[in-house]
Amino acid sequence: MEFAAFASRAAEIEAEPADLAIVSLVGDLLADADDDLPVVARFVQGRVFPAWDDRKLDVGPNTVYAAIARAAGPNVDADDVEDRLADRGEIGAVAASYDFGGQQGLAAFGAGGGGDLTVASVYDELETLAATEGSGSDDTKLDILFGLFNRASSEEARFLARLVLSEMRIGVGEGTVRDAIAEAFDRHTETVERAVQVTNDYGLVAETARDADETALTDLSLTVGRPIQAMLAQAGTAAGALESWDEVAVETKFDGARVQVHWDGEDVTIFSRNMEDVTAALPEIVETVRADCSAPAILDGEVVAVDDEGDPLPFQQVLRRFRRKHDVAKARADVEVELRAFDCLHASGEDLLDQPLVTRHERLSAVLDSGVADLTLTDDPDEVADVEADALAAGHEGIMLKDPESTYSPGKRGKRWRKRKPDVETLDCVVTGAEWGEGRRAKLLGTFEISVRTPDGPGEFEPIGKVATGVTDEQLEELTTLLEPHVRGQEGQTVDIEPVVVFEVGYEEIQTSPTYGSGYALRFPRFVAVRDDKAVADAESLERVERLAAAQH
Repeated sequence: MEFAAFASRAAEIEAEPADLAIVSLVGDLLADADDDLPVVARFVQGRVFPAWDDRKLDVGPNTVYAAIARAAGPNVDADDVEDRLADRGEIGAVAASYDFGGQQGLAAFGAGGGGDLTVASVYDELETLAATEGSGSDDTKLDILFGLFNRASSEEARFLARLVLSEMRIGVGEGTVRDAIAEAFDRHTETVERAVQVTNDYGLVAETARDADETALTDLSLTVGRPIQAMLAQAGTAAGALESWDEVAVETKFDGARVQVHWDGEDVTIFSRNMEDVTAALPEIVETVRADCSAPAILDGEVVAVDDEGDPLPFQQVLRRFRRKHDVAKARADVEVELRAFDCLHASGEDLLDQPLVTRHERLSAVLDSGVADLTLTDDPDEVADVEADALAAGHEGIMLKDPESTYSPGKRGKRWRKRKPDVETLDCVVTGAEWGEGRRAKLLGTFEISVRTPDGPGEFEPIGKVATGVTDEQLEELTTLLEPHVRGQEGQTVDIEPVVVFEVGYEEIQTSPTYGSGYALRFPRFVAVRDDKAVADAESLERVERLAAAQH
C-alpha cells in the first residue's frame, strides 16, 4: 500500500464524527491493505510495533522538530517548528504546513517530493530507527526521520509525524480496530476480541481473520515469552463483594510492582505491567523461578521489596530496582526483592484464562514451590476483616477481593476483581505540564499539572489539578531529570510536557471545578510516586473520576 493512500484514508477517518462509520472506514482500510495488513492494523492506532513487542522508537519531540526543520529548508530551524506548533496545536498540522522534498544530503533516501513512500518502506525505516543505539545514534535517528519527511507530501507528513510521536489522533482505538476486523472479514466480534487478548497482536489477528476461518482465530493462544495485558481491579468493599458472590476469595494486596513471569523450561522473561522486559533488573526473581517452577508457565504477580527480616518495604524501593539498567548487582545488594505470585495463566502447555480463579490458583500452587500468595475463601465478613487486619499489620497495602469463579480477562477492569485500600485514596494521573520553582529551586520543576484520560481518543487528556506537595528536594531533582526531555514548549515559568509520565497522587476528595478542563479538581493533592510500571493508557479516565466523585455523596 502506498503511504499516500494510507494517509488519505486516515484523513477521511479523522474527519468522520460517527463511531459506527469510523469502524466501517477502518474495516475498508484493512480489507484493502493486502500484504501490509499487519502493519496497517497497527499504524491506524498510532502504533509501530505489536503491543507485546518492547521495541520503541525512542524519539523525542525535539528530534522530530529538527527533522521537520531540515526537510523544510535551510531557513527553518527547530525553534521555528516549535513556534508553529504553539500556533497550530498539534505536530501533524505543523508537518503538513511545510513544503518538503527539495533538500539534499542523503541520496539513499531519494530525491523527495512524495510519491515513493509505502507503508512497508515507512515501517522498515522506523524499524531501523528503533534498532539504532549507541554512540552517534541521535544523529542517525535524525537522518532517518529527515529522509522520511524529505520524501513525504504534506498529507503524508501529517500522519508520519503523528505516527512517530504516537499521537495519531484520528479517533481510532483498540476497540475500533477490533470491531473493524470483525466487520471487514465477517468474524464474530467476541472471537476477535478473544484472539487479541491471547496474542496481544492486532496485526496477527487481522491477518488470521482474513486468511483463515473463525476456527483459526479461536485456536490462537498464549505464547510463553510474549506478554499479554494484565487483568485489572476496581475499588470495592467487602460488603459489596459478599453481596455479589456466594463466597469471596481474599488475597493480600502487595505494595509492589506488577509483573508477568514467563518460563519456557529454559529461559525466564519478566515483563512489567507496561509489558517492558525487566528481566535483567531482577536476577533474584529469575533464580527463584528457575529453581522453584516445575513446568513451563506464565505467572501473574507482584515484585515486592523486603528488608533483612523479610518485611515489606515501600513501593518506591521496588522502583529503584525497575529503573536500574546498570550496576544491577549493587542495586540488588541495596534493595532485595521477592516474587509474590497470585495467578497462573498458562501451565504445562495449557492456557488457563477460561478456568475459574480457584482452579488457576491450584495450578499455581502445583507449578511454583515458593512465593505463592495465600488465597482465603470465605463467606464470613469477620474473616475478611481478619485477613485485612493481618495484611495491614504485616505492612502490606490492603486486600484484594475476587470472585472465586472469575476467569482471567486481559486488559479488563471489571467488578470481578476489587481492591480495598484503607485511608488514603490515590489516582494515577498523567503529567502534562509543570512550573519552574523559585529561589533555590529555580532550576527544578516544582509544581506539576496532572491530567486524566478523556473519551476523545488515545493521547487526549484534561487537567484535574496541580501537585506540589509530598516531594522532597532530592525527588524534585529526579523528577526534573525525568521530565525535562519531554518538555514540548515553554511560556514564562510554565512548561508544556509530553504526556508520557504517570504520577500516583493522593487526595482527600474529588470536587467539581470550573478551573480545570476535566471539570474536577483534587482536594489536597500530594505526590506519592512515579508509576514507572504504568503507561499513560493505564492512567485514570475521566469516566472513572466522575464515578468516584458521584460515589462520595
